[in-house]
This record gives sequence, structure tokens and C-alpha cells, in this order.
Amino acid sequence: MAATTLTARPRTETGKNAMRRLRREGLVPGVVYGHGEAPQPLALSALELERVLSSIVPESTIVDVTIEGGAPLQALIREVQYHPARPQVLHVDLFHVHAGEKIHVELAVRLHGSPVGVRDNGGVLQQVLHTLSAECLPRDLPEAIDVDVDGLDVGDSLHVSDISAPDVRILNDPELVVCVVSEPTVAALPETPQTEPGTMDLVEGELVRGERDSAKDVPFEHGSAQPE
Repeated sequence: MAATTLTARPRTETGKNAMRRLRREGLVPGVVYGHGEAPQPLALSALELERVLSSIVPESTIVDVTIEGGAPLQALIREVQYHPARPQVLHVDLFHVHAGEKIHVELAVRLHGSPVGVRDNGGVLQQVLHTLSAECLPRDLPEAIDVDVDGLDVGDSLHVSDISAPDVRILNDPELVVCVVSEPTVAALPETPQTEPGTMDLVEGELVRGERDSAKDVPFEHGSAQPE
């Protein structure tokens, strides 16, 4: 489990105008909340927040938050709102986690290895699930769920029931497919139309007769040679 730090200060102003003023000062409005706790509005440094977001997986990283005038706490970044046209963070939601309280998270699935069905038999590895819902204590939170696919042959698949992580309970349906090695797909070439024996001779004969008939229909001009 990775850890990083953010600093924040409490804020009392609300409303669009107050949020605009904060952003002009290089701050990002946010809120921290938890089970049974009243939401606490915060203001965080935009530069510090962007640096942190660029270096972690927010869904699976515990962040140490130091709040000016208050006790430090640990939190998960639950939601980040971005400007629709610029790479600017507009708002951030933090979820206060407690050491002895299990948390629900979405963890990325990372496939490792080269399946034998791909390496030796021309199969194609397809990942069906890219995230898994999980429950664990904050101290046991992994960055991702790592899955070894080396042993998969063509036609083999891994299900949620085949996946495990230390001290983590996966909440998805056990029968869901995580990944599969499929047969290679080859596009069929279009078939050349077949003709009956002698058909091409008949077609060519019709074309020749058609050309002669067309020539007979051309008006004869004085001084020009009459077509034979």
C-alpha cells in the first residue's frame, strides 16, 4: 500500500463566487467525510493536489491529510471533478478512513505473464474485467489485484473465484470471467465467383455481337468510310 500526504485548511465560505476566489488563489475546494461524521469543507493547494494525483492510483491509495488547526487523518480520494475543457481540478472528495474499519474500494486488475496459448498456439488474451470491488482494512489495501496468466492455454479462462489477494475479500460474483485466451480469428477471403464451363466464351461472344450491332446503328456521314 502506497501512502502520500496532502495539506489542507478548513473553509467556511460556500457558493460559486467563493469557489472562484479560492481557485484564483491557487486552491481547490474539497470536503472530507466519513461514517457518522459531518462533512468538513476544506481548501487544498492545487499544485500539491495535482502532483499527488499524477503519482498515485487514487482509488487504492491512502492519503495522509494534515489539516491546519486540526488533527491529521487518513483518507481515500473518492471523487475528483475536473474542468470540462482544461486540465484543472475543480473539487475533490476525501473519505476519512479509520484503522480498524473496513473500507470498500475498486481495485485495478493487472495481468502478468505470457499465456502458453498465446505464446505457443496463436491464441488471443482478452481481459474482460479491469476492476474488482473489494473490502479490506486500510492497512491491507493493495495498489491493485495482480493475476498470473502464464498457464492459460487456448480456451482457458480465469474467473473471479480463481483470484485472491492477502487479507482482501473480493465482492464480485465468483462466476464472472476475468480473462480468457480465445482462438485466433482469421478473416475469410471472399470466394471467386464460379462459372459454368464455356460461360466465358458465351459472354465474350455476346460482347462482340453487341459491339457490331452498335456499329450498325451509327449514322453514315458523307465522305466517311462505310463500316463493314
